[in-house]
Amino acid sequence: MKTIFEKPYEVERKWYLIDAAGVSMGHVAAKAAYVLRGKNKPVYTPHQEVGDFVVIINADKVKVTGRKETDKMYYRHTGYPGGLKSDTFASLLKRKPTEPLELAIKGMLPQGVLGRKLLKNAKIYAGADHPHVAQNPQSVKVE
Repeated sequence: MKTIFEKPYEVERKWYLIDAAGVSMGHVAAKAAYVLRGKNKPVYTPHQEVGDFVVIINADKVKVTGRKETDKMYYRHTGYPGGLKSDTFASLLKRKPTEPLELAIKGMLPQGVLGRKLLKNAKIYAGADHPHVAQNPQSVKVE
């Protein structure tokens, strides 16, 4: 019996829409990473880009539990000596509303070239409007 590998250009790519308003950030990120990776398809291959596109709206209304709003820290480095910068979840959400969800999804994807390529297939928007209406994305329920 021979294993069948679909070529990435032969796979049909669909568009999905996830509304993140009032839903836990981890649940949204896990569902998005699952679809981006292509694990919802029978032709899933770990080393190929066979996943679908994901449009996430209302990323600024995502919910976190416990005291993560004030206690969860995000770090970045400027590249200069002593250039470590930190933000809480609330301040990062205020400064860049899509960044916490993008970082959560990035952490659930493979680290490397494939993960960076897959992250480009996630379109995250702070509000309810998005420019991908022409692609007719299917709505996905996340609980």
